[in-house]
Parts: sequence; structure tokens; C-alpha cells
Amino acid sequence: MRRSLGGGARLVLCLALLQLPLGYGSCPCQDLALCNPVTVTRDFEVFVFDVGRKTWKFYDWSQITTVAAFGEYDPELMCYAHSKGVRVVLKGDVPLGEIINAYVRRAWIAQQVDLAKKQFMDGINIDIEQEVNKTSPEYYALTALVEETTEAFHRAIPGSQVTFDVAWSPACIDKRCYNYSGIANASDFLFVMSYDEQSQVWTECIARANAPYNQTLAGYDDYIHMGIDPKKLVMGVPWYGYNYACLDLSKVSDAAGRQVPYRRIMKQINSSISGRLWDEGQKAPYYEYKDSLGYFHQVWYDDPQSISLKAAYGKERGLRGIGMWNGNCLDYSRGSEAEQQSEAMWQALKPE
Repeated sequence: MRRSLGGGARLVLCLALLQLPLGYGSCPCQDLALCNPVTVTRDFEVFVFDVGRKTWKFYDWSQITTVAAFGEYDPELMCYAHSKGVRVVLKGDVPLGEIINAYVRRAWIAQQVDLAKKQFMDGINIDIEQEVNKTSPEYYALTALVEETTEAFHRAIPGSQVTFDVAWSPACIDKRCYNYSGIANASDFLFVMSYDEQSQVWTECIARANAPYNQTLAGYDDYIHMGIDPKKLVMGVPWYGYNYACLDLSKVSDAAGRQVPYRRIMKQINSSISGRLWDEGQKAPYYEYKDSLGYFHQVWYDDPQSISLKAAYGKERGLRGIGMWNGNCLDYSRGSEAEQQSEAMWQALKPE
């Protein structure tokens, strides 16, 4: 005989069901409620790319609003982020030639939604850095991909976030001639990758700042002049620099630079020939050193001073927020000097 539940028992059951996570599969969090999606949206976005390992434990979680998980899936990261009210989103990438077919496009989107729900994620960051010619089939398919992805995620996961990564300028950087206005309208916001500005494949590569101040700001002005709402733009800043080989102390090679994370730069600068130097025109720091083989090098990077200047511009222009590539680049070894350097980089994200 089936026994009916009393009113109190039914209430307890309903409350228990409300606490069950939206996704499916086994929730990895001790508190099952942490597997529910984050639905709160804060006024100022701090968007962090994480490429794996456990350095996320030392991030400044008082600032972060979204983590884009570009490393292996880490359920511990998801649970911790959710405990802080922070979204964790997937990385989304697909060959553009495939999404011209609407059926394949929809299948890819369904796969991403399914993965996000299985992993109790809060959306997706679409990172497609491929060539697109204006008016090509890929041009229209890419815009449709973003529109359909946003619709599917918002429908399936309440409060979810769909974002798209764009170059520092809308001027067809690396032949990425996208429908920027259409993609901005279709997504929750654009993450503007304001770095690698001297390393584009169709321009001469020279030893200069990774993200010169005036050039960086001109890119945002161009996006805004296209009619894109500043609240649809998150400023991306680099937590790394470039090491350029020198022909001699007065002439730098035009060979492509090599990326160097901020933690390594901070360890090397004190033993450099020059110490920290500042270029007022580009509003960026650099230094020079001599390697073990006797070759001279010049290293350009961003630090709290250069980042603070850009963050202040973002606040003045009313941008949606700020973020970096990537959160793992700092020295989280917990030494006193390393702690001060890392804290200063996090603090630089806060506009005065």
C-alpha cells in the first residue's frame, strides 16, 4: 500500500528538491547547492582566464566575477568559485568551416550546453581566433553561432553567461574581419584581448610594449564608435611580457619576441643590466639584460603602473569591466616579496 505524505513531509521534500543542482550527474561539492548556477550579475566584471594547476587558490576572490576555465576541468575550482558567487565558464572553440552547416552548428551548441550542465558550469567563453573575410559564409555563420549559443545557454541554464573574445582593435586584426556589432549584440559581452599588439602576423614585429597605452585605448574608441555599448566591452590586460633578442645595446632584432610570465620577469629584473625602465610614450615598463652566452635582451611587459592607467580609462569610459590573460602568471609561492608583487597586480585592476 502506498502511504501518502503529510503536509510537513511534502514541504521538506519540496525544499530538498529546490536544493538539488540544475545539472545532472553527481555533484562534486559537499554542499549540493554549490552545483546550482550563479545567477547574480555584478555591476563591474573581473574576468579571469585560468589555464590549470591550483594557483587559483591564491587569487583575489574578493574581486573576481567570472573564471574562464581553459585548463582541465577542476571540480574543486567550480565548487570554490560558486561558494564565492563567481561564475565558471567553459572554453568554446570550433573550426569555422564546420559551422557554416546549420545542423552541425546546432549540434556543437547542444554538445557545449550538455557539457556545461554535466560540469555544473555557468556559461561559455567563445574563443575563435580564426580568419574571416567580410560577407563570406563564415562571417554570417559566426554571428549565427553566437546568437544561437547565447539563446541555448540562457534557456538551459538560468543566469548563464556567453562571451566572445575579440582582438584589441576591430580593424581586421590577423584578418579577423568579424561582424563585431552583431556579435556584441548577440552575446552578454566581448572580452577585448588588448595584448600581443606588436605580434600580429601581417605587421612588422618590433620590440615595443605588448599593449601600448594610446594604441590600446584607440582600439576601444573604435569599438565604441561602431555603436557598441561600452557596457558590452571588458578590457583584457596582459600579465605577461615579451623577451626580444638584441643585435647590440642600441639595436633590437625584429625577430618575434618570446612570451614571459610576470612571475619570471619579477625574478629577473633585479639582476638585469638596466633595472626597471619606463617608456613615457607607450606608458609601459621594460628592462635590458645579458644572457649567459653574452647576448643582450630587452623585455617589455605590463606592471601595476601601466595596468592602472588602462583601468582608469576603462572606468572613465564606462566599460563593463576588466580581466587578464592569465591568472596563473603571477608568483604565488607565498614569499613576502612575491605576495606583495602579486597583490599589487590584483589591486591594479581596481580603478581609482
